[in-house]
Amino acid sequence: MTPPAEIAPEDSARAELYAFLAAILSGPPPETLLTQVRGLAGDDETELGLALADLSRVAAGVDAAAAEREFNALFIGLGRGELLPYASYYLTGNLHDKPLARLRSDMASLGIVRADNVFEPEDNISSVLEMMAGQILGHYGASQPLEKQADFFATHVQPWAGRFFTDLEAAKTAELYAPVGTLGAAFMRIEKEAFQLA
Repeated sequence: MTPPAEIAPEDSARAELYAFLAAILSGPPPETLLTQVRGLAGDDETELGLALADLSRVAAGVDAAAAEREFNALFIGLGRGELLPYASYYLTGNLHDKPLARLRSDMASLGIVRADNVFEPEDNISSVLEMMAGQILGHYGASQPLEKQADFFATHVQPWAGRFFTDLEAAKTAELYAPVGTLGAAFMRIEKEAFQLA
């Protein structure tokens, strides 16, 4: 996906990371995505670079069938998975609660519509990260200014996503997803600091 020309390279990189995390958390990763993950290289000794390198290393030893079993154990399970990746659950202890209603209201004001083939509540981690990427890239009309992105992040991502990623990193059944948790937690900290500085 080629970002619009007016998007700065650093914002394009942010959007790519949001989109990647959304994709790997949206369902069991297919072999094509695992192949891409295996090819990742952390280009530096930064927290993100080290997390990417670790994820690539772990993915080299995981096939699509194992990744699907792990995803199901983490997020689906018999009755429920080890983790419930929803803002409402993290913020209130219940599903389909006020954070979901607030998100739906903000989605409407931004022109974001739930896809017909998606049955998950919109406040799942994959969806909110995809919405962040879409705002940067202009998928819902024009690219949203940094202030709007910061508002959405502060309301719908920051209050819970860092905790979710930390829980994912430490989950008992996480092998491939443990470094996804590390990567996500590091990215959430960086975004929070960057928005505060902006």
